[in-house]
Amino acid sequence: MITRVHRRGLRVGGLLRYLWGPGKAEEHVNPHLVAAWDGAGPLTHLEPKVTASGKRDVCALTALLEQPVRAGYRPATKFVWHASMRLAPEDRHRSISDTTWANMVVQMLTEVGVATTATDPGLRWIAMRHADDHVHIVATLVREDGRNNWLRNDYPRCVKATYNIARRYNLHRRVPPADRTAHRRPHPAEVSKARRAGRAQTPREELRRRVRTAVAAAGSQEEFFTRLCEAGILVRLRRSSTDPRQITGYAVALPGARTAGGQPVYFGGGRLAPDMTLPKLRLRWGTPTPLPPTPTVGRSERAAAMRQAAKVVAAAADDIRRDAHAAPGRAQATAVAAADLLTSLAATVEGLRRGPLHRASEVFDRAARDLYGQVRKSTSRSKEMRAMSRLVALMGRVSGDDDAIAALALVMDLARLADTLEQLRTAQQRLHQAEAARTAAEALRVVAGGRQRAVTLPLTPTSTPVPKVGGGRRSSRGR
Repeated sequence: MITRVHRRGLRVGGLLRYLWGPGKAEEHVNPHLVAAWDGAGPLTHLEPKVTASGKRDVCALTALLEQPVRAGYRPATKFVWHASMRLAPEDRHRSISDTTWANMVVQMLTEVGVATTATDPGLRWIAMRHADDHVHIVATLVREDGRNNWLRNDYPRCVKATYNIARRYNLHRRVPPADRTAHRRPHPAEVSKARRAGRAQTPREELRRRVRTAVAAAGSQEEFFTRLCEAGILVRLRRSSTDPRQITGYAVALPGARTAGGQPVYFGGGRLAPDMTLPKLRLRWGTPTPLPPTPTVGRSERAAAMRQAAKVVAAAADDIRRDAHAAPGRAQATAVAAADLLTSLAATVEGLRRGPLHRASEVFDRAARDLYGQVRKSTSRSKEMRAMSRLVALMGRVSGDDDAIAALALVMDLARLADTLEQLRTAQQRLHQAEAARTAAEALRVVAGGRQRAVTLPLTPTSTPVPKVGGGRRSSRGR
């Protein structure tokens, strides 16, 4: 079940005439009220009457809903609040009665702050149903005592209330409230431009992946910027206005992604992911550590590094289980460091190709990220995990059977850590991240089991669609 909050309006009568009308495609069947504000009286008295012409007369119901608005002091210009509750396709087979719909609507509106008891002079609202799978809710945002109710943050509150109702009524599809852990999606204009250029990914997505790889393999901002330049990424530093020697931020760009004027398109770290700003990266790295000397790289050394990292991962999973309740900050720092290790492992196994390990690392990064882009201070375990991440990155590409077997064993240990992370996120009621951790664990087990190749072929560029006449714009009717 989902709840959609529509744009606010200023005409109650126009909205009611549409809801009780035939609809745009004759889809409104048997429109009727299922609930109304406390104190409204019987629903049969509120139901719009059918006139001699066969249409509904909504004037009486409109007058009742607008009465507090007319008597209020300086009401808002757009005082009509409109929302709809809809069942998911897998729940539409259920025969939900009008009484059940009324109970769900009242519970949702009570949590949001729209519905109140008769002793509280709150808002006036109605809920009507003209289909089996959804209801519409109309309210006027002026209380009966004349005060305005602005209903700020109404959409997040509706999503949370709808999720609680879906759990209460045992519905299959439950959409958890947003947790601000997902990265920013590319704009449709970016997607269209990348498609025209024959790119498999938008520059924002490609930069996010490369920057994440550099973050996982770095231990300080100097090493971070060095790795970005070695990866062929254009870097622009932002310096303090009071002290030019102090770096306060950065922006990155791909050499081939340019504007119509030939200028590179730069993206700041915060526009790539909520935890990629330079201050948050400094907190994530902790105390700067010197760049270690390049070790002797061979198959045996690479396999030994993988086995050492696997031991650290197993200990980290135990730490997350132990610190889940006593020290959630430590568990969070360990989870982020594990995401860095998986990112370095994906780069070591698959290189620049975006294969199943890269996709699993991106999902795991979503599961490990803290709420609202926060970053926890590094701990001894997270520093050890990040040291393993840097070591794996320094070892280079996997090239033989010994190091490949050790890498697959490390992948399996990371899958077990993803299971632990799923349990942690479920206990924290962060269900989007729990689902991401579950998806990452399943993907890692597929790779570790040999059912999917860890190294994939290069992505095939998407062909440019044939342009339409007039640029694909919709022409006006009758012209």
